[in-house]
Amino acid sequence: MTRKRRRLYIVIAALLVFGGATALVLTALDDSLDLFQSPSQLMASPPPPERGIRLGGLVEEGTVLKSTDGLSVSFRVTDGAQSVPVSYKGILPDLFREGQGVITVGNMGPDGTFVAREVLAKHDENYLPREVVDALKESGQWQGEATQ
Repeated sequence: MTRKRRRLYIVIAALLVFGGATALVLTALDDSLDLFQSPSQLMASPPPPERGIRLGGLVEEGTVLKSTDGLSVSFRVTDGAQSVPVSYKGILPDLFREGQGVITVGNMGPDGTFVAREVLAKHDENYLPREVVDALKESGQWQGEATQ
């Protein structure tokens, strides 16, 4: 085997190892990435149940139902155009209430209910993600800049 051919094999092997490592890293990142979606986006194209997402919007008025065990709660998250039912088992943040902005992290259940594993409450609409603010402005529900 000549030096030129041996060098070619080494370069090809290095490229295969680098490509394999890149594929593994991208696969790992894809599995741990939670994409943000508004209720309208979620209803338009529901993700597979194993796909983790962040659902953001406002807690719809009159939809918060707490169970007798004190940990389970169900409510609806809306962006003004669509709303998604959410179920959560755990302790809610102190700032959680109807009409307040929330971000929920979890998966879409097979029955169309979003099963949250984490609920984050925002103290006002100024800190909602840009996508939720845009969706609220399109539906006419945004009150942030107009009332201040």
